Amino acid sequence: MKKGKIIFLNGTGSTGKSTLAKTLQARLTDPFYHLSVDSIFSIWPEKYIQLNPDQTVSTALTALNHTIKTYSDIGINVIADYVFLEGDGKDYTATGLGLDNMEECVTLLHEHEVLFVHVICPLDELKRREKERGNRPIGNAEKMLSQLCPKDTYDITVDTFKNTKEECADMIIELLDKPEKHTAFKILWEQRTK
Repeated sequence: MKKGKIIFLNGTGSTGKSTLAKTLQARLTDPFYHLSVDSIFSIWPEKYIQLNPDQTVSTALTALNHTIKTYSDIGINVIADYVFLEGDGKDYTATGLGLDNMEECVTLLHEHEVLFVHVICPLDELKRREKERGNRPIGNAEKMLSQLCPKDTYDITVDTFKNTKEECADMIIELLDKPEKHTAFKILWEQRTK
């Protein structure tokens, strides 16, 4: 069975990843399922997030990582919406978004067709969006910006401030049909195993 394609969006909170994912879904000719870190926040058991947040979040993120792989393995295309941070990520509301989580994704997906997309926008715009959203601690996006990883190993970078969501989606779609240029996850895998 042919594996599903994976568009992997990585960027700090408030860069517009979820909006971009929805735009991609509308513009792509094939169906792509949107799986995001934010979606697990609404399904984890509140009682246990209070009692043991690290274990609860770690379990949920591992399940999300394996879900992305499973979807692709059975031929379903995926848009993964993520935030990878240096360290353990425990300074953020969403604990466990750290480097070990990126390594798990790279380990699971390095043999899949993954288009790794760096989603960015200027700091002033990040702050404005974060404040406008009203559902994130103020200052989280700025803090994440300095700890986002990787710094430079992506297949493409899109700026959601300089370009419209449609323009960003079109840049990604244009590269999607060039799998030979989807090398970031393979490079990250090689770096990890050295």
